[in-house]
Amino acid sequence: MRIVPFRGYRYNPDKVPALSQVVAPPYDQIDPETRETLHALHPWNFVRITQGRPEPGDVGDGDRYRRARECLDRWIAEQVLIRDPEPALYPVLTTYQVGGETLSRLGFICLGALAEYEEGVVLPHERTHAGPKVERLAHLEATGADTGVIFMLASDPSGELLRAAASPPTPPVAAARDGRGELHQLWRMTNPAAIARVQALMADKRLIIADGHHRYETALEYRRPHPGADWKLMAIFPLEAPGLTIFATHRLLHDVPGFDAEALVAKAARWFEIERGPGLQSAVAEAAALLVALDARIVLGRLAVALVAGAEGPGWLLTLRPQAFDAIPWPEGTSQAWRRLAVSVLHEGLLKPFLGITDAALSQQTRVDYTADAAEAVASVRKGSYQAGFLIPPTAPAELQAVVRAGELLPQKSTFFYPKLLDGLVFHRFSEGDSA
Repeated sequence: MRIVPFRGYRYNPDKVPALSQVVAPPYDQIDPETRETLHALHPWNFVRITQGRPEPGDVGDGDRYRRARECLDRWIAEQVLIRDPEPALYPVLTTYQVGGETLSRLGFICLGALAEYEEGVVLPHERTHAGPKVERLAHLEATGADTGVIFMLASDPSGELLRAAASPPTPPVAAARDGRGELHQLWRMTNPAAIARVQALMADKRLIIADGHHRYETALEYRRPHPGADWKLMAIFPLEAPGLTIFATHRLLHDVPGFDAEALVAKAARWFEIERGPGLQSAVAEAAALLVALDARIVLGRLAVALVAGAEGPGWLLTLRPQAFDAIPWPEGTSQAWRRLAVSVLHEGLLKPFLGITDAALSQQTRVDYTADAAEAVASVRKGSYQAGFLIPPTAPAELQAVVRAGELLPQKSTFFYPKLLDGLVFHRFSEGDSA
């Protein structure tokens, strides 16, 4: 992967000392309620650039994109946003909490050379849909700015890239907390020798897209009529580093005619060992206990999912019998690595054969919704908002890499990388020619 430094645009600290008030989540993490909250938080919040709200009198989304461009141009003219004086790589450190533990995730932001998937330099791990790409392309055409950082993974088992891209021994040039309170810090690396070292280490790397498939494919589409738009803003993180956290995306069942949890469990006993989960009153405690039980089975090399249904517990733990693995009607051509994903076991060993839930239903969410919050999943089922919930263990980084490097895509909604990157820390304008 070829990478280059660039002269990024950032908020002017003299005008915006409280950066947490103006940064925003990625566009696809912003629902209408979040958008209103961000709009109200500060008149210079970056959501006005990435996901502006409709206004009375708008004729289609084009008016939103036009306002985004006007806003961007005005903030630059008024020096709310300023451009760094020299090209840089931007080390980025996220410090966050998971399960009471403090973790750190270090990477760097750069411009990476666009490559078609067939070239094998950039590897996707999930399918995309046409709608978001059409929307993002219209936004890109209107603004002429690359505002959304793609979350990329690079294998770095020796830690050499991690050490080379470490932040300089100076205070960060930007620091902000996201909506969950996690801390994001940004530095500038301008030393030519240090930059050249990172570029050399990246030269033979292949990247896996963690978050940002729609934005990456939109960039590929944008460059076709725009010669020279050959680079994409991306944040690159080592795949093996301890600060990489992937949450599971749990399934919530709805609108399945005649659904009966006891009947499902009875059918599943053909392939799964069935145990009752802990009978706990609190959804938080029940979810935590079920996840611990799933983790214990992973340690033993077993594949398992948890099921909750009805107003009261306990739920069920369903552990695949080793001898039943080959009995599941796996999709033709899928690898052993793909089949050993917990989400694959759930889809192919439970939802499809026993509930008739198709790939189309999973994709279109006509029978299944998704959440990364296990406690929310249990609580939603217990209060009757859903027929059932299926909790699964997360996809491990090594599992992700094995499937993607085999040329396969993971099942729908297999990963939730945490924390999400922030928009507004640094961005790039195509017209500036940084990559020349």
